[in-house]
Amino acid sequence: MVGRASALLGVVAALAAYDTVHAHLWDASDWWDVAFIAGVLIPVSFALVWLVLPVWRARGLLPVGLALAVLTVVLHVAGWHTPENILKLFSVTLIGFWFLAYFETAAWVVLVALIIPWVDAYSVWKGPTKVIVTHHSRVFTTLSYAFPVPGEHTAANLGLPDLLFFSLFLAASVRFALRPAWTWLALTASFGGTIAIAVALQLGGLPALPLLSLGFLAPNADLLWQRLRQSH
Repeated sequence: MVGRASALLGVVAALAAYDTVHAHLWDASDWWDVAFIAGVLIPVSFALVWLVLPVWRARGLLPVGLALAVLTVVLHVAGWHTPENILKLFSVTLIGFWFLAYFETAAWVVLVALIIPWVDAYSVWKGPTKVIVTHHSRVFTTLSYAFPVPGEHTAANLGLPDLLFFSLFLAASVRFALRPAWTWLALTASFGGTIAIAVALQLGGLPALPLLSLGFLAPNADLLWQRLRQSH
């Protein structure tokens, strides 16, 4: 645990340092930015979720997660955006871990993984997410996790539900004895893939949950099938 805690502090420090200086770094093409975000920023950011994974079954996750959410609001009002961004990830991660307690079997997680892509797609293209992004972009920025683009004052963003289901799926891979390491890799790659597709199609954004759900189901398909058969 000491080594994990040291790694956690190191990753937080690295992300904070990058967030502080990113606008003064190189200004490359869009595809170099995509490669950097997908290959470096996303894996490093979600290494934090991997490092806190052992607490998924701890007591008091919801009150701690909500307390961090309140602190995030305070930091936002104070204009301290770097710690605000990192605390968002921790807050939603703990709430995602807590939420998993209500999933009695792996079948419930599979059901959610099959449903949420459709809900997310509707929300992004025709529903509330589209309205927020189109008419209230600052609200979306506040309710999302930012991956700052090097050399620019812009960022790629993931909504808080994307973070929640990342943590839920990853914790589920531990709870139901699936493949946590492969699951983390696939979930992390799914976010990079979504950003790459959005840039390739010149879209302002895409729903992230379809590929995220696939990132959970694909590396665990055979084990999930076994769990489903055992439950009947």
